[in-house]
Amino acid sequence: MASTPREQARDRAVRAAVEQGLLSPAEPVTALLDTTGIRASAAALTSAFAAVTDAPVLHAFAVKACPLVPVLRLLYEAGLGVEVASPGELALARAAGVPPSRTVLDSPAKTPAELRQALALGIAVNADNLQELARLDTLVRSAPTASSLGLRVNPQVGAGSIGALSTATPTSKFGVALRDEGAREAVVQAYLDRPWLTRLHTHTGSQGIPLALMAEGVGAVYALAEEINTKAGRQQIDTLDLGGGLPVNFASDEETPTYAEYAELLAATVPGLLDGRYALVTEFGRSLLAKHGTVLARVEYTKTSGGRPIAVTHAGVQLATRTVYAPESWPLRILAYDAEGRPRTGEPAVVQDVAGPACFAGDLLATGRALPPLRPGDVVAVPDTGAYYFAHHYAYNSLPRPAVHGFTPTDDGGIVFATVRTAQTLDEIVAESGGARADALVREPVHGAVREPVRESACEPMRGPAPDAPMEP
Repeated sequence: MASTPREQARDRAVRAAVEQGLLSPAEPVTALLDTTGIRASAAALTSAFAAVTDAPVLHAFAVKACPLVPVLRLLYEAGLGVEVASPGELALARAAGVPPSRTVLDSPAKTPAELRQALALGIAVNADNLQELARLDTLVRSAPTASSLGLRVNPQVGAGSIGALSTATPTSKFGVALRDEGAREAVVQAYLDRPWLTRLHTHTGSQGIPLALMAEGVGAVYALAEEINTKAGRQQIDTLDLGGGLPVNFASDEETPTYAEYAELLAATVPGLLDGRYALVTEFGRSLLAKHGTVLARVEYTKTSGGRPIAVTHAGVQLATRTVYAPESWPLRILAYDAEGRPRTGEPAVVQDVAGPACFAGDLLATGRALPPLRPGDVVAVPDTGAYYFAHHYAYNSLPRPAVHGFTPTDDGGIVFATVRTAQTLDEIVAESGGARADALVREPVHGAVREPVRESACEPMRGPAPDAPMEP
């Protein structure tokens, strides 16, 4: 069977990474991002919604899916904004040059200082609950703001196949539970009492959520917006934030479902949503990045235990945390390459385990997987890892964060790499682990000593006036 363009680009990138020393005995694990593929996914998203509505749409990339500044800049240059859910994610977005007008703040636990900063910058905010709305009341009265403000509701339409990622269950921690007794009436009244509340937000879930359930959640929120606008006697709600959650196919290189399929389903099931009366926001993350990332790791040793071959590599729980702890929900493919980065072909497959470097028995990328027989020095590639994998390091055994390199195929068959993030050094690991304070717990305590002040960085202007103080301009 002929290989796909994605497979061809990946094979070329693996070979080039070995040839150029990005993967080597000294750097036994690294991560690659296909920049051409990322741009293509961004274009597919924008064109899918443009095909079904003339309304303005802000496609806000969920920063949590890949919190790397160059990635955010790439997506912004491709026409996307960002959705942030913490001061850290906001700092990353600002470092990438994403303006407040293209930024949405969502989080179930925003502090007064976070809200104050967002309103001062003019960032759109979705409140998570009615208590947060009361907090916004104080801030809105204290100073003018350019921020668009909304409320997140939970339509309680049910769960998908992964409970931990299903956010529209009866007991989800997110948003106002719309079907709880008295909740719908309280939400409607909250809008009628606040003319400045002009957005409505929902997010049904993420991986494991079928398209029909996603559309059902959107339909419930659209109906609520129509009810509120009718009772207000005007179109108070002018923007609907649909969240994200398009699932990803981890079984092959095929991209399914597609953004076009989702947009067409919304057009069929919630046609009023797309008739131009409402501006729209989406918050896709995993579906934009997953297919365009690949982890590469050298095989350090091979052995047999209980009759089963085991390939011990340098990629494990520190990168594929979800896969290691919940392999049934998060299976990953493993591709075999030889020591020079060429696909391993022509040998009968052998059932084997692919293990990581961490010191516990369950640190396995794959169990009982049929692969070409792996040998020391070979390379394993783990595709579909561009979101929630190598950008979310888990420092088990103080294993270092790997380098991340973007790659672009050239017309002459070559590969050009650009470093997104350098590999973490041992000095950086020591510094993060209190290396400058080695004697902190063995020094004789001084009675009445004053604790060292916490230093603020220029990117984190979060400490400041009391919650009821006026906002800074």
